[in-house]
Amino acid sequence: MDIAIIGGGAAGFFAAITCAEANPACRVTIFERGQSVLEKVRVSGGGRCNVTHACFDARELVKNYPRGSRELLGPFLQCGPEQTVEWFARRGVTLKTEADGRMFPVSDDSRTITECLQQAARRAGVQVCTGARVEHIESVTDGWRLRLTGHHTPLLFSKLMIATGSNTAVWAMLGALGHTIVDPVPSLFTFNTKDTRLRDLAGVSVGNASVRIPGAKLSAEGPLLVTHWGLSGPGILRLSAWGARDLQRLEYRFPLEINFLHTTTPEQAIEHLSAIKSGQGKKSVAANAQFGLPLRLWQRLVAATGVAEDRRWADLDKKTLTQLAAQLCAAVFQIAGKSTFKEEFVTAGGVSLKELNFKTFESKICPNLYLAGEVLDIDAITGGFNFQAAWTGGWLAGRGLAS
Repeated sequence: MDIAIIGGGAAGFFAAITCAEANPACRVTIFERGQSVLEKVRVSGGGRCNVTHACFDARELVKNYPRGSRELLGPFLQCGPEQTVEWFARRGVTLKTEADGRMFPVSDDSRTITECLQQAARRAGVQVCTGARVEHIESVTDGWRLRLTGHHTPLLFSKLMIATGSNTAVWAMLGALGHTIVDPVPSLFTFNTKDTRLRDLAGVSVGNASVRIPGAKLSAEGPLLVTHWGLSGPGILRLSAWGARDLQRLEYRFPLEINFLHTTTPEQAIEHLSAIKSGQGKKSVAANAQFGLPLRLWQRLVAATGVAEDRRWADLDKKTLTQLAAQLCAAVFQIAGKSTFKEEFVTAGGVSLKELNFKTFESKICPNLYLAGEVLDIDAITGGFNFQAAWTGGWLAGRGLAS
């Protein structure tokens, strides 16, 4: 059988290798429109490649997918992070687990992963064509006909897999074949704000904070990072993923409430601050950061309360303590835009999940057409979860292609 895979990313390579290894009679070709393959794998994790996440319970794993959680449970039971770790280990790549559960190659170099995938593909006999843009796909009696830009003669294949990620041109082709395309919107993005409390604090981080959008059922928690343009970090990225569609409707302009003390309530904060006033009354408020907060952030929050730099703890009245607690536990920042999270952009939207057989990742609309990766309406929070969905979908699709 001649098998065509459009898209030279994580899902496409995993499917090609799986198919070729499962059935050596298959002649598998990957068509990649760019001049190089596995680019997203190469840049992920700051160039280290966050391969997967050490969450080995499928029922817990699916909780990290704002879209696709229900559909991915069965696939993860067959090929989850444990199987991914074993797959790379069999090919000489050992993964390590960091404190937050993210898994990277021990080399801390994404080339370890890209070279492993390319070598496995070569060994399996997979052909890789770069600079190959597919401009038309057509279902025919004996399979699929593809036309490439600049090629007059169409190519015929028995089965076809599409793993092109967030590609609007390909979504249009799939729509023409009868698939429903859920409108794409950005996911995993950082928040822009010009609030003076954060000015010149780029690089300052809080170990664990709670964030929520008042008036919306959207909240998250996790480390928080101040950037040159606003706010980032796992807590913000989780909120952006779960709120992808709601925030798009708000045109990325909304109030964001931050509890820099995570689960500490304003009442508990007041109690702590009152104790400091009683026991350390002669000390400067601004110079003595509390709750483990970075000093520069603490000083900005103190200043926002109206407390002068030379004020002592003993000088603060109950009203001022209450206002300071509010800055610590319920500070509101006006968000006025978003920014892409490094090169690791993720899109919510794509082919409707109702139109896929998740046992094989074959289309219910078009026989012998397989789909995996971000071409589907599946996305996850940051931490290796998006790649795991790609490995899983690619593996199951590869087995389907080989049958």
